[in-house]
Amino acid sequence: MLKKTFAGTAALAASLLASTFAGAQSAPAVLTLHADQPTRAVSPSLYGLMTEEINYSYDGGLYAEMVRNRTFRGDWSGILYWNLVEDGDAAAKMTLDEHTGPSAALSSSLRLDVTRADAHSAAGILNIGYWGMALKPNSAYEGSFYSKTSATDLGPVTVSLVSDTTGKTLATTTVATLSADWKHYKFTLKTGTIEPSSTNHLVLTVAHPGSVWFNLVSLFPPTYHNRANGNRIDLMEKLAAMHPAFLRFPGGNYLEGNRIPERFDWKKTIGPLVDRPTHPGPWGYHSDDGMGLLEFLEWCEDLKMDPLLAVYAGYSLGGDHVKAGPDLEPYIQDALDEIEYITGGPDTKWGAERIKDGHPAPFKLTYVEIGNEDWLDRSGSYEERYPPFYKAIKAKYPNLQLIATAPVKSAHVEVLDEHFYVHATDNFHDATHYDKTDRNGPKIFVGEWATRQGFPTPDFGAALGDAAWMTGLERNSDIVVMAAYAPLLVRVDPGGMQWETNLIGYNAAKSYGSPAYYAQVLFAQYVGDHVLASSVQNAGDKFFYSATSSAGMKKIYLKLINGSSDPQPVQINLAGSKVASSAKLVSLTAHNPQETNSIDAPDRIVPVESTLHNVSSQFNHALPPYAIQVIEFDVQ
Repeated sequence: MLKKTFAGTAALAASLLASTFAGAQSAPAVLTLHADQPTRAVSPSLYGLMTEEINYSYDGGLYAEMVRNRTFRGDWSGILYWNLVEDGDAAAKMTLDEHTGPSAALSSSLRLDVTRADAHSAAGILNIGYWGMALKPNSAYEGSFYSKTSATDLGPVTVSLVSDTTGKTLATTTVATLSADWKHYKFTLKTGTIEPSSTNHLVLTVAHPGSVWFNLVSLFPPTYHNRANGNRIDLMEKLAAMHPAFLRFPGGNYLEGNRIPERFDWKKTIGPLVDRPTHPGPWGYHSDDGMGLLEFLEWCEDLKMDPLLAVYAGYSLGGDHVKAGPDLEPYIQDALDEIEYITGGPDTKWGAERIKDGHPAPFKLTYVEIGNEDWLDRSGSYEERYPPFYKAIKAKYPNLQLIATAPVKSAHVEVLDEHFYVHATDNFHDATHYDKTDRNGPKIFVGEWATRQGFPTPDFGAALGDAAWMTGLERNSDIVVMAAYAPLLVRVDPGGMQWETNLIGYNAAKSYGSPAYYAQVLFAQYVGDHVLASSVQNAGDKFFYSATSSAGMKKIYLKLINGSSDPQPVQINLAGSKVASSAKLVSLTAHNPQETNSIDAPDRIVPVESTLHNVSSQFNHALPPYAIQVIEFDVQ
């Protein structure tokens, strides 16, 4: 992710450094690091990911499915995102058949009745995808569908990818004659030397009269690690660059749902896709549940993250809650079953189910969160709901660390989840938030936080606020054991965003990291295992820093943030250790706080690497206006 020779950004950095040296008239700040005095340990799980189904984060986002509404949901206007195809003089109609489907979970289907069609006048259906379908040259796209027919002479189904703009077929194949019973059919579409484009759609046609039913029409591009039912490569690569230690899933509001029946009911998200009934999400669109419990765990596996499981605890966003006592018992058992699915062996009911689903090895699990944002429950029932969850989980899994989502007096709280959504100026004033936290109280999980400036993704002002806040998290990561920015992902197409200010943006074909994303990358990449004793004098109000060391790597990592429009000269004193005479400098800078990246200008603000020379036990450094910098020292 780091750019060593990006001309525009490098020129900007050089210009800012020159103006800093020229304009630094005030006395420098004096920053002293005691390299031989490590203080608090840095939590090895400090930086991770928080995710949920918002802004088309899964369907239409990370989850690589290209077909939108693959299970043919409809409303008063018809079947959503599907259109009828009648080429030439073909005649047909499509309807929603609510009485037949390939499974009990998917009990309805699209019915296509063809009254006139031939080899030159095909009839069928087309899907427009999630704001188009991105195609690349010389690539294979794996697809499938469930189907049946009442006509023995219906003939094969032709499946094609077609350009929206030219109408040209870009890839095509045929599926053998259908049967009278529901069956699963697979196909592969291969593109040739086409131009990359996202303005394409999927077409399924027949060339004979008859009736045919479809459900679960699916199409996947190449996926990360070639996983079937897997994730987008570009987004997974961006997440990998964040060096995440954990993944909090399945989300916040997405865990709860608007109503209790709309919660993330994990047992309905495992097993074959045809046995997953789908469900409405809390952000105004439907989830196909291709990203189910096992897919979350495989996501963790692919990025070498620890799962941080959130279990439903009896409260939903619309205000529904389950009373403690007998009514809550099924939900507690459901949580125990979910933990067993993740960690159990073949001798357990749900461990055996995971093995049946294709993953023999159990997953490591350290943290379980009970609910989400239960301080919003106006009934105050979390005080009664949390203790029985805690007691039951601890009785069966005593080594698990349990996270509460609101303060609780009636039971022990090991870790407390706290959320912050603020402006940059708030983070500048509150970067010391955890400096005076009671070290005898619960550990802290900052499970959701962000500087909310800029949309659909943060501007550089937000990145400065984030960086200031993260210096406080690092400095206090003996008590702040985990933290995760939120929301993580956003679809930048019109109608794709439900929440402003999100870390990574994308459309069907491309993705980009915001300035705040690169701040996250730098903080997670350059962090030691202990905080160093340090002090600063004469610094400006918008100067922030963090100093950590890694004895094993023989490194010192110094992060410097200047949120001011004025340069900040710094005299750096390195006491207690000898360092090499040169050091790596990584700079993230902008002309002004409103400058940002976008889908069309993804590299306007990116980290730039250079080398600091003449480093010694005391040297002067010029921190430009609006800058986030990391200095990596080699300890000799």
